[in-house]
Amino acid sequence: MKLNGSEIILECLKEQGVDTVFGFPGGAVLNIYDALYKYRSDIRHILTSHEQGAAHAADGYARSTGKVGVCIATSGPGATNLVTGLATAYMDSIPVVAITGNVTTALLGKDSFQEVDITGVTMPITKHNFIIKDVTLVADTVREAFRIARSGRPGPVLIDVPKDISATVCEFTPKTIEPVKALRPHREALEKTLKLIKESARPMLYVGGGVIRSHAQHALATFLENIDAPMGVSLMGTGAIACDHPRFTGMIGMHGTRVSNLIINRCDLLLVVGARFSDRVVSKSSAFAKKAKIVQIDVDPAEINKNMPTMHHVIGDIREVLDALNTMIEHPIRHKEWMDQVAVWKHEHPLKVSGENRRAKEILVALTHVVPRNAIIATEVGQHQMWAAQFYCHTPESRFLTSGGLGTMGYGTGASIGAQCGMPDRRVINVAGDGSFRMNCNELATIARYKLPIVILLMNNSTLGMVRQWQTLFYDRRYSETSLDTYIDWVKLAEAYGVHGMRLTLQDDPVQVINAACSLHAPVVVDCEIPLDDKVYPMVAPGASIEEMIEESTVQL
Repeated sequence: MKLNGSEIILECLKEQGVDTVFGFPGGAVLNIYDALYKYRSDIRHILTSHEQGAAHAADGYARSTGKVGVCIATSGPGATNLVTGLATAYMDSIPVVAITGNVTTALLGKDSFQEVDITGVTMPITKHNFIIKDVTLVADTVREAFRIARSGRPGPVLIDVPKDISATVCEFTPKTIEPVKALRPHREALEKTLKLIKESARPMLYVGGGVIRSHAQHALATFLENIDAPMGVSLMGTGAIACDHPRFTGMIGMHGTRVSNLIINRCDLLLVVGARFSDRVVSKSSAFAKKAKIVQIDVDPAEINKNMPTMHHVIGDIREVLDALNTMIEHPIRHKEWMDQVAVWKHEHPLKVSGENRRAKEILVALTHVVPRNAIIATEVGQHQMWAAQFYCHTPESRFLTSGGLGTMGYGTGASIGAQCGMPDRRVINVAGDGSFRMNCNELATIARYKLPIVILLMNNSTLGMVRQWQTLFYDRRYSETSLDTYIDWVKLAEAYGVHGMRLTLQDDPVQVINAACSLHAPVVVDCEIPLDDKVYPMVAPGASIEEMIEESTVQL
């Protein structure tokens, strides 16, 4: 059948099972938006307030649903406004396809109005990108973009479409899309891994976001029982196993638990599953897991020996690897003495905060009690992000949407929009800081427009909290440009957008207020008062061993 380039794009999105796209129209994508109007019964378009919000929404949609997220922007500034969102998805291995418009092919490279070489700009922050200069290549390019985005280690792909290509007519032939095959590990690598586990007396798992990306949570839980080992997580691995699971020891690294960081340096075998040895986990590499043989399991060969040397590795999809290992373990391997010692350490080193720093914990514990176990928790970036990781009880049924690799302030509001659109029956909460929320609070207009029942818990301490914490601990309290003392009435701001506003003061019961907010089943901003100098503890100073932890009791203020 004969279709123009824009209609071919929409047909290919339907082939891929896309039901929702996020974006903002402009001159170079008018043809694509005209096609969207024709296809509006098949594909819903969510109009965000800014293209960055569209990119974050596509990211949040992908993380919450397991599908590929899609966003659309026009040429020039529209396309460049996607860059932060694409970099966020790239760092956290999130499958997103971004479709941008560009000037006509005859005007490319001539500094035309709203022209940017967006493929050149995004080359370092995408798995791959394309500029289509022949309409007969549109269908194959879109199909290849989706295949690349979801295969192996997932990530973002950008397709740049000049305006004349989106209008040109050619023949289109529909195609049935084959599912992407998971990368299977080599048997020899699995056998050696199993041999090392059997020889180990003190194994530990360090788990990252790869477990969640490959939907391997059930296989992971079985594997933990089969090898009788404790498990810690990176920030991106949060939720791979329930926080109340007896084998779970908490986060590892800069804001990890003392028990996780202690076990890392006491184990004799460290199984690294879908994690990349981030500097926020490892800190001083020469002092990390210094008594352990390291086995890294990852789908991406480029990650092996990149940040830390390993003794052995397994390349493959995480679920495929764990399922295969579970099948190969005929009888559970026991490490009773080791697990007894881990239990003692967990009892001796609980994650605790004093009365002076307890408010955020009280709010997040209350949130755990109010929302269902399968709730989706998004965050911005800063102290509130770490508190949300530490004190909310994450589970494999829930989702934790946070910018781990890039640390993007303003991420959570867009991500929560994508999550709520993708999972309309789930409770979605965005835990925000007042510094981060300022960056993308314009997306309240999107939340109100589509009546998305997102609850935003705004941790309001009137400062850039994490930066101020560093200034307190490492810069002799020189609080350079971190005060946010220009008063903003967040309740009135929310109401101006048509969103409910509520306050949670230091005297209020968090359970009562959060329950009231959730019971509205409507968009709500809850302005949560947080003391100015509440801090995230424990903490490892940059460059120190992860066992050299700064705790509340050791700081003299």
